[in-house]
Amino acid sequence: MPGSRRPARATAVLATVLLATAAPATAAAAGAPGSRAPAVPLRVATYNIHAGAGQDQVFDLDRTADALRALHADVIGLQEVDVHWGARSDFADEARALAGKLRMRVFFAPIYDLDPAGQDGERRQYGVAVLSRHPVLHAENHEITRLSTQSPDPVPAPAPGFAEVVVGVRGARVHVYSTHLDHRADPSVRAAQVADMLAVMSADHGPKVLVGDFNAEPGAPELAPLWHRLRDAAPDAGDTYPAAGPVKRIDLVTVSPGIVVRGARTVATEASDHRPVVTDLRVPRRGR
Repeated sequence: MPGSRRPARATAVLATVLLATAAPATAAAAGAPGSRAPAVPLRVATYNIHAGAGQDQVFDLDRTADALRALHADVIGLQEVDVHWGARSDFADEARALAGKLRMRVFFAPIYDLDPAGQDGERRQYGVAVLSRHPVLHAENHEITRLSTQSPDPVPAPAPGFAEVVVGVRGARVHVYSTHLDHRADPSVRAAQVADMLAVMSADHGPKVLVGDFNAEPGAPELAPLWHRLRDAAPDAGDTYPAAGPVKRIDLVTVSPGIVVRGARTVATEASDHRPVVTDLRVPRRGR
């Protein structure tokens, strides 16, 4: 059911994160547990990478990596990530490729996991991901309500693709979630997804940062329940979609109480059809 916890599966996916690590974890990077320092800086970004294709519809993963590198972020939530998905992205494993280019850890959470295109091919996956410069202490792919784009007659049903990672930031344990909500005009599926995400998050303790492509602006009625538990970290950062001349702010960084926002901005780039959002936060060290 949506929001259920799966300890055994979490162990397996954490192994995947560690295998993709490009930079070794150190005791200094993890921080000293029990430290009384009130808060630590953390730069968090979100970016819908459009499967590596720019506003010009040209696939160029090096351009995507350059746009991500320019954010100088500690943690980045990604949406529209292809892993051996198809010809549009040269069947690349975009999650691992970007992690390698940026020397960051990665956790990939597929929404779709389909049979290979050919007999000797890899499984075709599409979903969201989280890149991190900090150690990943836990990772899980949660289910939320979805209306499949792979079925001719879809009905709302639980499906994976709501990524959660816990990163260790100099003594702080920060829950970071990457999401991609339904794109259709009917808000009912997004409303269900918001309820499911809040149910997942309610089981977690400590500082929380939820980022993603919400396919709705912050004032949309279906997003209203979020604002009882979270805060919009970038209300004045600017619109994010479409990248060439944005008119909507649908890519959001949201934070739990206790997290201080020191700055936020939307970055002008046409490496995708969305613009990334980057925020400078201070997170409390206490929490579990």
